Amino acid sequence: MTRDMLGGAPAKTDPSPLSRRVAITDVPPEGLDMDIVASEAERAALAALNSLPAIHSLTAALTVRRWPRDGLEATGELRARLRQTCVVTLEEFETEIVEPIDVRFAPPAEEPRPRSRRHGPEPEPEPHEHDPLAEDPPDPLIGGAADLGAVVAEFLTLALDPYPRKPGAAFVEPAPESRANVSPFELLRRQRGEPQKGG
Repeated sequence: MTRDMLGGAPAKTDPSPLSRRVAITDVPPEGLDMDIVASEAERAALAALNSLPAIHSLTAALTVRRWPRDGLEATGELRARLRQTCVVTLEEFETEIVEPIDVRFAPPAEEPRPRSRRHGPEPEPEPHEHDPLAEDPPDPLIGGAADLGAVVAEFLTLALDPYPRKPGAAFVEPAPESRANVSPFELLRRQRGEPQKGG
């Protein structure tokens, strides 16, 4: 899954609940293997951020390499065990997520370019239209480092089903003639098999 499938990389204005910074100077030419294990506090913060009842475990195994020379590339996989709420029955259920990670980092684009020796103003760059089917553009290196913990948190959010259903849960519509006479709360009570209150 790429972040463009959900409208591109989200704006990172707030610090991520999960942070693991890796400086480009810490990555040797042969690459660096990195394991990320979210702590209990980090899992609780991520669960609250994603409106989840609980995240039992969150790990990622990544390989970090130079890309191509002044950037970084991180590839690997995240695994999570968590609890979600079924949109049909409103019951909580356990689920597992396995999501591949493939992301690149480059120096910020706003860094000044070396000026040419010719006289006169620099030409304006040609406008570039981003192809939604193309690869994601590289994320910026901040202070010469990449926050791979934030990447794992972001890919977890993108991997979550926005309309989770408990296995076997199915929405049963009422008969057409009685649908208008039954309240939504009564329909939900029947689907969950709860006894009718009152006499």
